[in-house]
Amino acid sequence: MEVFLQQIINGLVVGSMYALIALGYTMVYGIINLINFAHGEVLMVGALTSWTIIRWMQEAMPGTPGWLILLISLLIAFVVCGALNFTIEKIAYRPLRNSPKLAPLITAIGMSLLLQTLAMIIWKPNYKPYPTLLPSEPFQFGGAVITVTQLFILGATAVSLSVLMWLVHYTRLGRAMRATAENPRVAALMGVHPDTVISATFIIGAILAALAGVMYASNYGTVQHTMGFLPGLKAFTAAVFGGIGNLGGAVLGGILLGLIESIGAGYIGPLTGGVLGSQYSDIFAFIVLIFILTLRPSGLLGERVADRA
Repeated sequence: MEVFLQQIINGLVVGSMYALIALGYTMVYGIINLINFAHGEVLMVGALTSWTIIRWMQEAMPGTPGWLILLISLLIAFVVCGALNFTIEKIAYRPLRNSPKLAPLITAIGMSLLLQTLAMIIWKPNYKPYPTLLPSEPFQFGGAVITVTQLFILGATAVSLSVLMWLVHYTRLGRAMRATAENPRVAALMGVHPDTVISATFIIGAILAALAGVMYASNYGTVQHTMGFLPGLKAFTAAVFGGIGNLGGAVLGGILLGLIESIGAGYIGPLTGGVLGSQYSDIFAFIVLIFILTLRPSGLLGERVADRA
């Protein structure tokens, strides 16, 4: 029972990060019907930016509390990733908005590779240890263990999702986003500026990706220029799983995918007689994707235009 509870905790932590990344995918898709495959690399840039600021602050201002260093590095990562995604949308996606769907898709993949290469040049290709800035003493919970970092991840995710839902459903920007998602031409006639709304959507998605990147680095303890590829791919799977274009679906898909992956990793070895071990946990995301696309292409919650953002 303790093992099962531990896997649930691990699954919720990983699923929370998937949910934040998946929201970036689903928001952009809801507005312009584009899958931004460079989104995982925005996560990577956020994590590496945070790592850089942390190292600089630890050397320049020794004795600064760890939580303050983490907070400052996170805010700077928000700014960098927001500016990066804003620029990507302006340069790479906006000129192709009325092109055939294949053109922006190829551009997104090319942008992903470009960002990986630039990050490798700037930060070098080696793995870098990400400092532990929060207390490392774990808490016992029903026989399972949860760390302060994991509690921070769960709490920050819950707050971020609540703020995003409030922004989408109860603010002027949120109404403009939903109107643009439903019909950008009609929204423009009603005084909405679709280009501004799209740029704001990319910036919000980048902030969520930066937060997920810092969480990912804090949880696993390393950063590297390719670290965003697999989480980005799994988050895309989560968005499809829940229903691409549906905010609630992205959250549900991310949490469920994290739980499936964690529980599967904990029990796949005994169930297969040792043939498969926990190192094969990545296969679950793609098994889920195949089943969903085969049995329910619209995802668990389907695509609801009213919830698009």
